Amino acid sequence: MTAIVRADALELDLHRESRLARGVSTGKLQGGDMKSVSVLIVGLSLVLAGTAAAQDSLNCRFVGNWPFGQSVAVALDPVRDLAFVGSGGGIYVLDVSVPAFPVKLSEIGTRGLVQGLCYLNNRLYVADVAAGLRIISVSDPAHPVEVGYCDTPGNALGVAVIGDYAYVADGGGLRVISITDPAHPAEVGYCETPGWAFGVAVIGNYAYVADYDAGLRVISVADPAHPVEVGYCDTPGYAWGVAVIGGYAYVADFAAGLRVISVADPAHPAEVGHCDTPGYVNGVAVIGDYAYVADGVDGLRVISVTDPAHPAEVGYYDTPGYAYGVAVIGDYAYVAADLYGLRVISVADPANPVEVGFYDTPSQALGVAVSGDYAYVADNTAGLQIYQFYGAGVEEGDKPQVSGLKPQATIVQSVLYLPEATSHKPQAASLLDASGRKVLDLKVGANDVSALAPGVYFVREAQAQAQAQAVRKVIVQR
Repeated sequence: MTAIVRADALELDLHRESRLARGVSTGKLQGGDMKSVSVLIVGLSLVLAGTAAAQDSLNCRFVGNWPFGQSVAVALDPVRDLAFVGSGGGIYVLDVSVPAFPVKLSEIGTRGLVQGLCYLNNRLYVADVAAGLRIISVSDPAHPVEVGYCDTPGNALGVAVIGDYAYVADGGGLRVISITDPAHPAEVGYCETPGWAFGVAVIGNYAYVADYDAGLRVISVADPAHPVEVGYCDTPGYAWGVAVIGGYAYVADFAAGLRVISVADPAHPAEVGHCDTPGYVNGVAVIGDYAYVADGVDGLRVISVTDPAHPAEVGYYDTPGYAYGVAVIGDYAYVAADLYGLRVISVADPANPVEVGFYDTPSQALGVAVSGDYAYVADNTAGLQIYQFYGAGVEEGDKPQVSGLKPQATIVQSVLYLPEATSHKPQAASLLDASGRKVLDLKVGANDVSALAPGVYFVREAQAQAQAQAVRKVIVQR
């Protein structure tokens, strides 16, 4: 999966940043007013000074970072434990096998500004704004090399790769680029759109383009050499992003909320329902029967889409800051909340989402990707930040769950002994306090706990963290 975030100098983003810089609170524009509004701000920096100092919450901790350059896009290779971080005019390749200590393996410059990343089969496909599409081989992470490029005429803002083709949202339209020969990518087709192509999702023979003030455009790519628009639905707001699930497209329509559009007949896409959120929809993730919306100043909104014709908000959590993006894994939604960092929201009960963790990142959290227990945050000028979320508190289990932990005394003084696992799997365990905060990484053998305050602690194996259950209670006394 690829996390793509947008922090470019675009009209409404700049409008929002100008309000932050001035400390002015403004009301939400209604969907019907949006098409008549145009904001142009010249020379405004997106870098805001005076960010708050980073702090742990009860259930999140900082484990590592790579702060050397502005970050607005992150892609992951979980198989090889690699993170690819877009940083201004280049990309860092990081080894994150030990998340607490990300190691730079290499870096490679690009001719433009890295706006979007798509990782597939040891190659990075880079939406490089004015420099078009760049293709970078990372087969050898220590020596990435650009193998080819296609300099699109517009501004490459987003990219999706399916089969032998890359589909690039290029400002004024959709570019279809053959990548059969990665060394010589070539545009084979183009479909101009009337708006400003921000994002693209490709399903089957159709590309669905979020076209800003021109809504959703449906483009047939059955013949990649001749992509042609077969239908459209002009949403009332600004189509910022799109997710296509089943026969429906879910459009993040900024001030006009979430729009649900039936694409069962691609030639006649039709809005079947909408939910007008109180804020500005910047991103949407659809999981099962729910859409999770990053709603700007109004935080995370949870919308039931069980009946797509009648999407209805069932719950919300008003995060501090400006919700730019959201990723949902299991029972948790990870929200990139701008100046207020990473927020972790439990959505186990969709009607009552509740914050169970946060970390106040040093800059502006603009996007987030999640793999296992770790959240990788594109934190603007602070670069890549890596955080671990280890569950909403702890609960002592009925049976030990750490392989190799045999029943033994629960009362220790200065040394806690961790037996070697009986299986051949790597063993990793943590010591948590009663609130769920990780206080120590445990190794096989003797562990010095003399510096810990007397009290109740819990031992939990790393592989069990997603279940948020302690495997053994330990009492430290003096």
